[in-house]
Amino acid sequence: MLFDPLYIALFVVTLVISGGAQLYIKSTYGKWSRVQNGSGLTGAEVIAHLRDQASFGNRPGAEAITAIKIVPGDLSDHFDPRDRSLGVSAGVANQPSVAAMAVAAHEVGHAQQHAEGTVAMALRRALVPAASVGPTIAYGLIFAGFLFQATGLILVGALVFGVAVLFSVATLPVEIGASRRALAMLDSTGLMRTQQDRDGARSMLTAAALTYVAATVTSVLTLLYYLSLARRS
Repeated sequence: MLFDPLYIALFVVTLVISGGAQLYIKSTYGKWSRVQNGSGLTGAEVIAHLRDQASFGNRPGAEAITAIKIVPGDLSDHFDPRDRSLGVSAGVANQPSVAAMAVAAHEVGHAQQHAEGTVAMALRRALVPAASVGPTIAYGLIFAGFLFQATGLILVGALVFGVAVLFSVATLPVEIGASRRALAMLDSTGLMRTQQDRDGARSMLTAAALTYVAATVTSVLTLLYYLSLARRS
């Protein structure tokens, strides 16, 4: 498999797609992290403001976002639906930049989705356990099928890997939806005060969305490759 020209082509294409998306988000973040937002609030303060001012369906903000935690890493920000806490990287939490404002609002958008019980959010959450172990099981089945020339094992492995692909596809509307909510919340609560705020926030959230698009494209291409292995074996 490692010497399959199709596999090498897949490796190069996925490397270009995923690498390009990562470079773009880092470049965009680097640019807008040096520009102060119009409200002068840090990412943590933006979260606190939105938690108090934005709507979370029938839940109060303090219940929709139970805690704000500083987490290690860059762009490691996330919303944890298990305890409804929001993890924020130090660079976002402590900077009053346009980038920090956009990233913070995006994660609050996830909290809003969870509080309102959106279908897309529920579907992605349901797929998390299977998607976390699916690829490992799939790789094992595909390798065994390739080793023993067992088409059935390769096909089963590809189908198991399909769960991870489904997770990636389900993630897209969740992430795009959170970004749309972020822009709406920033606007409705008066935090986007300048055109620079709007341009920077849209640029940041678009770059972030492209990383998920790239992940989905690469996972679909990988699935198609695994299916081609089953056909050729």
